[in-house]
Amino acid sequence: MFAVTILGNNSAIPTLDRHPTAQIVTCNDQLLLVDCGEGTQLQITLYKIKRSRIRYILISHLHGDHYFGLIGLLNTFNLMSRTEPLSVYGPPELEQIIRLQLDCSGTVLKFELSFIVLTPGYSGLILEDKDLRVSCFPTQHRITCFGFSFEMQKRKRKLIPEQARAYEIPASYYSKLQEGADYEKKDGTIVKNDWVTLPPGKGKRYVYCADTIYDVNLLLWLKGADAIYHETTYLHDLADRAAERYHTTTVQAATLAADAGVKRLLIGHFSSKYTDLQPFLDETRPVFANTDIAEEGVSYLI
Repeated sequence: MFAVTILGNNSAIPTLDRHPTAQIVTCNDQLLLVDCGEGTQLQITLYKIKRSRIRYILISHLHGDHYFGLIGLLNTFNLMSRTEPLSVYGPPELEQIIRLQLDCSGTVLKFELSFIVLTPGYSGLILEDKDLRVSCFPTQHRITCFGFSFEMQKRKRKLIPEQARAYEIPASYYSKLQEGADYEKKDGTIVKNDWVTLPPGKGKRYVYCADTIYDVNLLLWLKGADAIYHETTYLHDLADRAAERYHTTTVQAATLAADAGVKRLLIGHFSSKYTDLQPFLDETRPVFANTDIAEEGVSYLI
């Protein structure tokens, strides 16, 4: 299973029915929390996310609506006697901020908490675990900010049945061939794996673009993705305000999705000035038809 669950889709100021940014990326039995705005742990409870399965937290940048919920979530983990290690990825200052809060409250964690620094300007692989590869890339915001690319890897090789039969390999051994094993015949002859299989196919990819101004350089990371999340803080009549505040509009996000040839666009990070979100779809869909509001509580299969 490869999916993203939206916990929060609003920008800086929470509203009664929309919350600051947070998402859960699910890759088989792994859960990754992407950003952790205020109230994230309440959303985790509301939507019955299993806290114990969260092993990684990725913080895109240090504006409060993307990480003010982190210290509360860590404290809850501790109160619930978590023992599993937890890794937090984020800008250099994040560890200092969190350690200071823990120290000031005299909190001693019962679990191992590791911080992995995302160096300003860096792009590339930051995490590889089981079936998932995660890379980060810089976005253009008022402060250091990152987007994240999640690629679900296919581990099993593709069997060529006619080749396997030609080498008289029993069907009961096919699963081992898909795992990369060679086959030894009764006479001691070795049938090399790549004689009867092909490399795994390309895995599906989800790209999370955090806060950013309209930036065509992001096409390098968006190109061909199965699904992307891109902020649309404002409708397009406020393009000037969006640029001043290093945010993006509906039409701009849809244009990037179309130019990148992605399969699906999820939009979010809406300004609290808007109560009706339908106009966001009215502006994006004419440019990129397969656009959806990133609705809180909804899980989108990649």
